[in-house]
Amino acid sequence: MTTGAPTRIREPKAVAWFLARRAVRLQGWRRTDALVRALVCGAGLMLVGLVMHRVELALMGLPLVVGLLLTKTPSGTPSVTSARGPDTVDAGLDAVVGVTVKPGEGAVLSALRMPLSTTPGVGPVHLLPAADGEVRTRLAWNAWGQGIYLRPDYLFASHDGLHVFGPVVGVAARHTVLPPIEPLVPGPLPPRAAGLVGAHRSTRAGDGMELRDIRPFQPGDRLRRIDWRVTLRTSAAVGGALVPQALHVRERHAEADADLILALDTRLDVAREVAEWNAHPVGTDVRQGGSLDLGVRAAASIAAAYLRNGDRVGLIDLGHPRGGVPAGAGHRQLQRIRHQLVHTARRVEGSGDPVLNHAQVPPGATVVVLSPFLDDQLVDVTVRLTRRGRVVLAVDLMPAELAADRTTPWGAAVVSIVRAEHAMRLRAMAGHGVVVVPWGHDGAGGQVAAILRRTRGRRR
Repeated sequence: MTTGAPTRIREPKAVAWFLARRAVRLQGWRRTDALVRALVCGAGLMLVGLVMHRVELALMGLPLVVGLLLTKTPSGTPSVTSARGPDTVDAGLDAVVGVTVKPGEGAVLSALRMPLSTTPGVGPVHLLPAADGEVRTRLAWNAWGQGIYLRPDYLFASHDGLHVFGPVVGVAARHTVLPPIEPLVPGPLPPRAAGLVGAHRSTRAGDGMELRDIRPFQPGDRLRRIDWRVTLRTSAAVGGALVPQALHVRERHAEADADLILALDTRLDVAREVAEWNAHPVGTDVRQGGSLDLGVRAAASIAAAYLRNGDRVGLIDLGHPRGGVPAGAGHRQLQRIRHQLVHTARRVEGSGDPVLNHAQVPPGATVVVLSPFLDDQLVDVTVRLTRRGRVVLAVDLMPAELAADRTTPWGAAVVSIVRAEHAMRLRAMAGHGVVVVPWGHDGAGGQVAAILRRTRGRRR
């Protein structure tokens, strides 16, 4: 038996001709069902009048048939075009978007699909008079993520709805809404041991601004470091002679970089309703107010605060090791992190082991793990990272209150078990030196900064 390319089944010529004629009719103006029914009704009245010799019936159907046959089909080609908007916007902003409507000749009524101000997207259908102009609406981007913010579907109708053009699916305008940034006060981070230039004071001597010590001059010291006041006092004590033994120099602390690594758990997205944990949200990537939504907002806010402070910030995706962002500084790094947060949030799988290796974290970096901590594997990798000498801070994203599943009698028991296991994991991490902070209340960002400040003091 031989194998080869699959044989294509050819359609009959009659079917192909019918489909082609149907496509031609749908591409332009076409008669509606109302026009066809009126013609059939008028022709039926005339036929019945002729058969039954009822002149009044024939006279009733004749004007209807003649008038409909003389109805002119519109010749214009309506169009609805929208201006290209920005590909990236910040959450919390609003803007005015509009479409240009050209109904053409013969159109009287238009049905245009436009989004509302509170819900960007496809939107409902609006019935408007067919006229040249621009239709505008103001959109507010309250939720972050990727999607369609405008798709102007349209349909045009002639007088009495006898002919229609469309419906036509408009060109979808897509965009990326970056996570919002909450104002946070950053706390000082432990400096990297390998950094020699940065915004934080190191314990080693270097070319910083803060005075470390005053010591005698040694071979290799620069002349601009000489402290002439101490040198003159020392020379006066030995008789006023400026000898090499009287020279003293100022020794300063070196300024080092500080690295902050944000490890976000993108494997799970849980909300207050326990019954919806396994259900994928409809029409969006993440649940509004869920653990992943809180984690992305917290990561974006923390990254913005510490990058503004001059530190280096990186991102680790615990569910997808290749989806992280290496540590960097500057405004471009913040944009990279925000775009990557939107991209990683679309790949929630609900399973898999977390990946947080020692090699992913730069030497001397502070690690902030953001997760609801619903599995023991993440607790193990967090504790293992702490035992290697890392400064680790755990941000708990579990909702403060959980609603039991009312469709089963075991709903309340499930919530109790989940709460007990969650509290046990948090206590286990705290027992190994991991500081745990809940993010679901106001002032959590300031609490994170205060904990990092205390941690820096202990490290120094």
